[in-house]
Amino acid sequence: MPSNPSKSAAIVAAAEADEIGYLSSPKTDMMLGIEAIHNACREAGISTKDIEGIANPGGANSYAEYLGIVPKWVDTTAVGGCSFQIHVAHMLAAVNAGMLDIGVVVNGQAGYSRRNFPRGAAGGGGGDALGPDAQFMAPYGVMGAPSNYSHAMTRHMHQWGSTKEDFAQIAVSTREWAMLNPRAIMHSKDTNPNGGALTVDDVLNSRIISWPLNILDICLVTDHGGAVIIASEAAARSFRTPPVWIAGAGEAIGHATMLEMKDFTATSAAASAGRAYKMAGMGPEDMEMAMIYDSFTITVAITAEMLGLTKRGEGPSLFAGGRTAPGGSFPVNTNGGGLSFNHSGMYGMQLLVEAYRQLSRTAEDGIHGLAGKQTDADSCIVNGTGGSLSATGTLVLTR
Repeated sequence: MPSNPSKSAAIVAAAEADEIGYLSSPKTDMMLGIEAIHNACREAGISTKDIEGIANPGGANSYAEYLGIVPKWVDTTAVGGCSFQIHVAHMLAAVNAGMLDIGVVVNGQAGYSRRNFPRGAAGGGGGDALGPDAQFMAPYGVMGAPSNYSHAMTRHMHQWGSTKEDFAQIAVSTREWAMLNPRAIMHSKDTNPNGGALTVDDVLNSRIISWPLNILDICLVTDHGGAVIIASEAAARSFRTPPVWIAGAGEAIGHATMLEMKDFTATSAAASAGRAYKMAGMGPEDMEMAMIYDSFTITVAITAEMLGLTKRGEGPSLFAGGRTAPGGSFPVNTNGGGLSFNHSGMYGMQLLVEAYRQLSRTAEDGIHGLAGKQTDADSCIVNGTGGSLSATGTLVLTR
């Protein structure tokens, strides 16, 4: 009979690459990821040779080769930005099955540096010229993520009566957290000319990219490397770093192309969250903090509804009145999010790293967080989104 894997494994360390953001000297995906692995292992007090399992979207074999190890378990699931939440779910199941005791989920992504390399040198590609998106959506002017997501935001505004001002609150709340994170791109005017304090009017008056999305509704494009070490319950208690328990995990895919999206204001996060809550024996009312994929402000709003944090159609209301900002009752995206901290292309890894720092009480170290960044949350719902509101992975993490 299958057993419930809840809390049979924990995240015991999390770290980023030495440099992240807009790098002056370009680095490759692998360089960023390997730096993050070494930093996470150093935090945990282990050698890279202690790693028994590796998860990465498509590149686990290369990481194993680079580290010179022969892992017991690998996962190359690649479904976009939520791949890392799904990797954690898979590793939790593998640990529960006795397949490994210590593993790493890693990602390095040169979203910014890639423009400095010859085509194909640092990964990426042009997509499928004969795929459904190219054949059936491009002729109607839908090209690229902003135009896809602008359809979802337009529909939300029409169907539920939300406004651009409502969504702008999300960007403002997230920026307030970025101002407490020295590594955030938009931490201050010193880190970026457009950084520092942000108002709703600033968002509304910023450049339109694909109506109704302004540029401040849209994530950054940066470099990032991140890694989290996951250990079995028995192994986790022997680490010098605090464990953050994986209480619940769920995954789901609603569609591949937005042509097949049944409702532009509903995603598979409702299904993946339902599975995670069930495994954890908890519900939205038990969550004290959230890390929500914020490729766009509309992504956060819809996801908040799918996670049960608000009613349908009321996602932006979660951010009203400073509730999610520093000092608020329900912190969201406490690193500054993909909107103001860092977004390399697949943001799910950054969600994991920040969730660990908050729940392990290591969020204020002067490098990754200043006074006021540490919350007192004991539970966190973490949701990643992949594709065009397509795939989702949800985790319930607890102290």
